[in-house]
Amino acid sequence: MSEILFDEVPSLDLADFTSGDAERRTLFVKQLGDAYQNIGFIALRNHGLSDELTDRLYAATKEFFALPDEVKQKYENPELAGQRGYVGKGKEKAKGFNTGDLKEFYHVGQDLGDIPDSDPIKAEYPANIWPKEVPQFEEVTLEAYRKLEAAGKQVLKAIAIHLGLDENYFDEKVKYGNSILRPIHYFPIENPDSVPANAVRAAEHGDINLITLLMGASADGLQVLRRDGQWIPITALPEQVVVNVGDMLARLTNNKLKSTIHRVVNPPRELMHTSRYSIPFFMHPRSEMDLTCLESCIDEHNPKAYPDATAGEYLNERLVELGLKKA
Repeated sequence: MSEILFDEVPSLDLADFTSGDAERRTLFVKQLGDAYQNIGFIALRNHGLSDELTDRLYAATKEFFALPDEVKQKYENPELAGQRGYVGKGKEKAKGFNTGDLKEFYHVGQDLGDIPDSDPIKAEYPANIWPKEVPQFEEVTLEAYRKLEAAGKQVLKAIAIHLGLDENYFDEKVKYGNSILRPIHYFPIENPDSVPANAVRAAEHGDINLITLLMGASADGLQVLRRDGQWIPITALPEQVVVNVGDMLARLTNNKLKSTIHRVVNPPRELMHTSRYSIPFFMHPRSEMDLTCLESCIDEHNPKAYPDATAGEYLNERLVELGLKKA
C-alpha cells in the first residue's frame, strides 16, 4: 500500500460498518485500514453517544472540576496509581518529560457490578470512586463508558477484518477489559509566568491502550505528528469522536497500525486563563492478553520490533514511566 500523507483526520461513519450492507462494510474497513496504517487517527460519527448524554456528561464533569482543590483531593488515592478517582494538577507527565502536564483528571473504570463473580478479572480491578458532591457523576459516566465501549468493540471488529483475522478476534480479549473513561480539565493559568517554560497541557505522547475514543476533540490545541514531521491540527465535528490507535495495538501489529504521537498545545498567552475539557475513553484489553507481534505482520522488511509481553505487564511499565506508579 502506498503511503498517504493526510492533511486532516479522515472522517468515517460507523453506520457503514454496522448496516449489514456488505459493500458499505468493505469500504469502511478499507478506509479505516488506510487511516490507521498512515496517520493512526479517524473522526467517527454514529458512535452511539447522544447529544443529550454528552451534554449531561460535560455538565457533571465541569461541576466536579469547579470544586475546591481540597474537596477534589478527597477522591485521590495514590495507592491506586491513578487508576480510579481523581488525579491532581501536574501529577502526570509524558514519557521522557520531567515536567507535569497542565491538567487534572478523573478515572472511571469497569463497574464491578457488571462483572460476574465467576470471572477472575473482577478481583483485579479496584472499585470506582464517586464524588458525593456531584451525585449525577456516577450514572452519567457509567452510561457514557458503556456506549463508548460498545462503539470501540465495533471498531476492533473492523480492525480485525483489516488484519485478516476473524472479526471476533478481540471480543474475548476486551470483555470486561481494563478500559478507562477519563474526564480531563486543562485548568486555567491566571499567570503564565508562574508555570515552567516547557509546561504544556499535554506533552507529545502515544496512548498506552488498544484504541482511544475521544470526545471534545474539536477544541483548539490537539495536534497529531504526521510521518513527515509536520504537526497537523485534529478537528472533528461536534457529533464525531476521534478514534486513534494506541501502543498496544501498534505492538500487536508490529507497527503496521500506527500509534501516532499527539499533543495538546497551550492556547495563546491571552487565553491561558480559560479552561479546556475533553473526555477520552482508553480501551484496554484484559491484563492477560498476549501482545506478541502477529506473525502475519512480521517479514524480512518489517522484522519483529517488540519483546513479548502481556497487556498487564506493558501497562505496569508505562504507569511507572508516566510517574503514576513507583517502580
